[in-house]
Amino acid sequence: MNCHNCGGQLEKVATDLPFKIKSDSIVIIKKLPVQQCQNCNEYLIEDSVMEKVDNILNKVDKTAELEILSYAV
Repeated sequence: MNCHNCGGQLEKVATDLPFKIKSDSIVIIKKLPVQQCQNCNEYLIEDSVMEKVDNILNKVDKTAELEILSYAV
């Protein structure tokens, strides 16, 4: 698959990404599988992965300013 930004080759990698769930609350999901461009580092999250991310984010403590979770929960 090619990058929609620069046309470079996408590669499957695991990375840590932050998700802002409220104005003062951030969740970092570690070891998230993404397709990342080898050229410009743009990334793509597959639909099945994003569904699991949505489920994870729906269960977090929304009063915490920062929470760090593993994708493999």
